[in-house]
Amino acid sequence: MTKPQSLPQRHCESRSAVRADPIACWEAWFDGAALPNPGKLGLGVVLQSPAGQRFEYSMPGAGTGCSNEAELQALCAALSFAHQAGVRRLILSGDSDFAVSHGAGRAATGVARLVVLIEQVQAWAVRFELLELRWVPRHRNGDADRLSRQALGLPHKPAPHPGKPVQPRRRRSR
Repeated sequence: MTKPQSLPQRHCESRSAVRADPIACWEAWFDGAALPNPGKLGLGVVLQSPAGQRFEYSMPGAGTGCSNEAELQALCAALSFAHQAGVRRLILSGDSDFAVSHGAGRAATGVARLVVLIEQVQAWAVRFELLELRWVPRHRNGDADRLSRQALGLPHKPAPHPGKPVQPRRRRSR
C-alpha cells in the first residue's frame, strides 16, 4: 500500500471576489460512471472560468473498470482539461468521497489499478499553483453526472434532493 501524500491546504478567493481578483479561481466538477459496475466507463467534466464561461466534456473512459476507476479517470481528465486551458488556480468538486480523499492524499489503497490512477491525479495536481478538491453531494454535481451518463449512452437521471419528497410515479389506469 502506498503512503498518501496530502495536497497542501490552499484556498481560492470567494466567488464574490472573482471580478476584482485577476488571479481568481476556476471551478470544475467531475463524475465517472461504470456500466455495469464493473464495466464500460463514462467520464463527465464541467470547467467554468471565473467570468462564468463553461466548457463541458463527455467521453468514454479508458478500458473497463469499477466506479472508483471511473471517478479517478474523470478527476484526471478534469485536471488535464484545466491545465490545457491554462488554469493555475482551481476548485475541483466531485461526488465521490473515494476520489476526493484519495486524490487529495488523505487516504490510501492497496488496489494496484487504483494506486496507478491516484498517482496520476497527484502528478497532475502539482502542476497547479493552487488546487482545492471538494466533495459535494450528488444532487450538486448534476451536470458532470449527466455528462458521464451521456458518455455511456444513458439518459440523464437527476439525483433526488435531500429533504424534498420524491413524487410517486403515476400508474396507468387499465
